[in-house]
Amino acid sequence: MKAKLILENGATFQGNAFGYLKDSVGEVVFNTGMTGYQEILTDPSYYGQIVTMTYPLIGNYGINLEDMESKSPKVKGFIVRERCNASSNFRSELELEDYLKQNKIIGLEGIDTRALTKILRNSGTMKGIITLEEVSYNEIKSKIKAFSNKEAVQNVTTEEKYVVEGKEKHVAIMDFGIKQNIVRSFLRRKCKVTVFPADTKAEEVLAVNPDLIFLSNGPGDPEDLTEVIENIKKLIGKKPIVGICLGHQLLALSLGGKTAKLKFGHRGCNHPVKDLEQNIVHITSQNHGYYVDVLPEDMETTHVSLNDGTIEGMRHKNLPIFSVQFHPEACPGPKDSDYIFDKFMKYAL
Repeated sequence: MKAKLILENGATFQGNAFGYLKDSVGEVVFNTGMTGYQEILTDPSYYGQIVTMTYPLIGNYGINLEDMESKSPKVKGFIVRERCNASSNFRSELELEDYLKQNKIIGLEGIDTRALTKILRNSGTMKGIITLEEVSYNEIKSKIKAFSNKEAVQNVTTEEKYVVEGKEKHVAIMDFGIKQNIVRSFLRRKCKVTVFPADTKAEEVLAVNPDLIFLSNGPGDPEDLTEVIENIKKLIGKKPIVGICLGHQLLALSLGGKTAKLKFGHRGCNHPVKDLEQNIVHITSQNHGYYVDVLPEDMETTHVSLNDGTIEGMRHKNLPIFSVQFHPEACPGPKDSDYIFDKFMKYAL
């Protein structure tokens, strides 16, 4: 079935719809990963976004039920140059189209994804709609304008606290849209993990007496989470705190820093980051549209992006506080920075 992607600046791409055949509005972004589409689809940080894959052939190894980063896809739409109709992998359990259809996600194939990526790089990420209908541009503009992603974290966080037992350190996780491989990374280090909903009060987190508090990744603009920021302020100085991605940004805001939006974000498995302490460059997995623009006064930079010089890691000069912008748990992505979890554990009481 024919379908169109229409961006808020009026740019239009016509292709073929697949998956769940219903219009969808979201922020249109691109990911440069060559593999890992399953992990990308199920990463809660993509909530509210229509993801474009720059690698041209997607779906060739199918979908399996083991490599999910959450219980279901979180994207608003999925755009590819060419969809593979018949997967070939011994772990494949179903086809990409069937998976999207089951989870009510629309896909679009057959458009020039290179041209779309150039528009997003030059003009910045923007809202867009994948539509099956022939409607007026004014109606399209109205639908796009009405889209908001301010409640993203509330839509992806765990509904209730849960505990995974372990024999070593106790990690309290604030779930803003956590990827499951982050939890698995702590479990591989034999940690006990308690996962809290995003709006949990500081007093309740401290009541379980954790050895370490972890602020997770998640979707949206960190400045929208004013109550969360105030809550994190109450945790500072009480327990060691570490964070990844959105957690890194929220930590910066809680300590008096500032965040800003990147023009087109960092999304892919091939982003070079320099560890200033070790003087080593690692290739990292990243997925974020915002970054720490102004470092808090009591923090110092530990990692920087070699693509654009943005802050990729920071630590407190006096307190046991440390965070990174990239994803050391990867999935998808290289395992270069898995050492960050060992570094996290050194901060535990």
